[in-house]
Amino acid sequence: MKMLENISLKPYNTFHIETTARYFSILNDADSLQELPLGNQPLMVLGGGSNMLLTKNFDGLVVKNEIMGIELVHEDPEFIYVSAGAGENWHGFVMHCISKGWGGLENLSLIPGSVGASPMQNIGAYGVELEDVFWSLEAWHIQEKRIHTFTKSDCAFGYRESVFKKSLKGKYIILKVTYRLHKKPVFHTSYGAITQELDRMGVTEYSVSAISEAVIRIRTSKLPDPAIIGNAGSFFKNPVVSNETYEQLKASFPTIVAFPQLDKSVKLAAGWLIEQCGWKGYRSGDAGCHASQALVLVNYGNATGKQIYDLSEKILQSVISRFGISLEREVNII
Repeated sequence: MKMLENISLKPYNTFHIETTARYFSILNDADSLQELPLGNQPLMVLGGGSNMLLTKNFDGLVVKNEIMGIELVHEDPEFIYVSAGAGENWHGFVMHCISKGWGGLENLSLIPGSVGASPMQNIGAYGVELEDVFWSLEAWHIQEKRIHTFTKSDCAFGYRESVFKKSLKGKYIILKVTYRLHKKPVFHTSYGAITQELDRMGVTEYSVSAISEAVIRIRTSKLPDPAIIGNAGSFFKNPVVSNETYEQLKASFPTIVAFPQLDKSVKLAAGWLIEQCGWKGYRSGDAGCHASQALVLVNYGNATGKQIYDLSEKILQSVISRFGISLEREVNII
């Protein structure tokens, strides 16, 4: 592996934060991991850089995962099993599967980032979670220097969570992920404005491509393009509360936006909570809260990671003060 020194990370994170890596290397294949010069220095693995906020220079080794490749590994009467290298662009992979007519990923269209990050974060959108289509993954144990295979149960998926963000954080490098997709798609259109968008599009017969296009149109209308305005998508998780807490909030705030869950809990719309606190469209210098979606913090140009973080802290405190709800950051702070 070729080692570079003192490399700017601005091109490698979607917030476009200017920080520097002491050492930097690109990973193209699993075999190269045997050459990984770790020692005792810190290690950070980068995929698409879309779910992180860099608040300082990284005094260690940054490995940019660019393991590519998409492969049909198995099929049965109901399902297609397809694997993708961790470095593959997530949306590109979704489009590949949609072009084949394979169902399951269409609601996850246009989510920024890489394939390798998808199980780490258990990404989700419009009523579908990554765990719904996940089959297995292969990951390199950094200390043992060997490959482990993880099943769905091994990953301990939760809401935007997995074992790789908790007990196994920093211990593995994900190499490839295998997904189980439907030959006969099962459509999820009840969440958000998908049905209305399909109607606007004049769609009379549902398909994975039509739902994907509807999701892309909705996301494009609501969320800033990271290539134009630095951001990491949703900065906060939607908080989950008990039904009792929800009823108490609803009594005080009748228009509160919420989504009942199967376990009788209720997921609150973090964007609504933030907007009610007056943050939507807020800007201080180049750090701000997007004008169309309060859940998205943005870098309008030269904001530092600390400025974005400080803004997020003010938002957290204001939501606690008004609603008694503690938001949790979805973005990884580094």
